[in-house]
Amino acid sequence: MLKFSVLGSIEITQGDSTVKLGGAIQQTLLATLLVTGGSLVTVDSLIVELWGTTPPAKVDNALQAQVSRIRRVLAVLEPEREASRVVTSMSGYGFSLDRAELDAYVFLDAVEAIHARLARGRGDVHEDIESLRRALSRWQGPVFGGLTGGPLCQAASAKYLEARNSALALLYELELRVGGHERILPELMELHSRNPVQEQFCLLLMRALYRSGRQLDALNVYRQCRHDLVESLGIEPSPVLRQYEQAILTHDPILLSNEPTWLTAPPAAAMVPAP
Repeated sequence: MLKFSVLGSIEITQGDSTVKLGGAIQQTLLATLLVTGGSLVTVDSLIVELWGTTPPAKVDNALQAQVSRIRRVLAVLEPEREASRVVTSMSGYGFSLDRAELDAYVFLDAVEAIHARLARGRGDVHEDIESLRRALSRWQGPVFGGLTGGPLCQAASAKYLEARNSALALLYELELRVGGHERILPELMELHSRNPVQEQFCLLLMRALYRSGRQLDALNVYRQCRHDLVESLGIEPSPVLRQYEQAILTHDPILLSNEPTWLTAPPAAAMVPAP
């Protein structure tokens, strides 16, 4: 079975051998076929995906040539396969793929399974932490190796990044539940520095710092985040983030709770009015 990677460089792996297609056009074409989940992608959509609004002359021939190159690579890797993975129809192309063959699908399925276990109250915190770390380890760099692609690739990239952020937030929330605040501080600091206006990471870092006895540092994280939000987006922090600042200032014991009641959606009584 082949393994396809898009959470980092776009690669095909067979056993111990890894193949990386040559050129951004071929890589983008393979990525588009992979992330559309076997659905038919029209010729027009692929043209936009690969060349945007400036396609080459005889673009249909150019697209067919790129598809043929991918077919040849796959034929060499899977000589025993009778039919090509690249499926042709009158209006476009599809790709034959099992979910277990694409790292992005394996990642999404693993995270979804953990969320489902927690929702049913059947999760083991330590096992879920390990499972999340294994799932997140599939990320070996920026999605598609940094290639932008067109609307289809961009939508998939946004979906994967959103799932990654959700998995990271859940991982560190679970780590806090088992008293891992000092252990995760370096990871949280790096994560927050790379996502300075992502409030969820700011909240987690503030809690970890406070639990580590670093009240002043936790307040400074809030103030820097507020500054970044105002300067970058022109908005004030959310009521939840402001409530965290107030809780730290007053040493609210809820900060030592495993699940602060206003962690994601504070009740109206807990909200602090905007200044």
